[in-house]
Amino acid sequence: MPVWPIVILMLGFPVLEAYVLFRLAGQYGWWVLVWLLASAALGVALIRLERVLWGARMIIHLQSGKSPFSALFASGRIFLAGGLLIFPGVISDVMAVILLLFPGTWRRPKDLMPKAANDDVIEGEFRRESDPRLPERPPRQDS
Repeated sequence: MPVWPIVILMLGFPVLEAYVLFRLAGQYGWWVLVWLLASAALGVALIRLERVLWGARMIIHLQSGKSPFSALFASGRIFLAGGLLIFPGVISDVMAVILLLFPGTWRRPKDLMPKAANDDVIEGEFRRESDPRLPERPPRQDS
């Protein structure tokens, strides 16, 4: 496989980002700077939060018997989105939002949802009936 398309893509993406950024800055002024600072701060916060949460996500998936690769994939998407938010540019911010809105990133599976404390309790009355197939137990003698 030739390497030159990858090189053109790697060099063309920052140039395209800069072009779009300068066009927007010429049209909207200093609001573009506010957007860039806010998206970078959001990206840093997202990466810091995911650094803490990826271990818990892995443990929950392993304890529930699910594959840990789905947890790694979700954490990887969030890390990549955080990195794209830090990278200055509007195109990378749109790509980060698409990654964050990807189905399954934030949704919790139903079997991982906490259950009520008394799910196994069945309330009601009972009556013991003798079964002719079982031997009779001698009466209990309390001492």
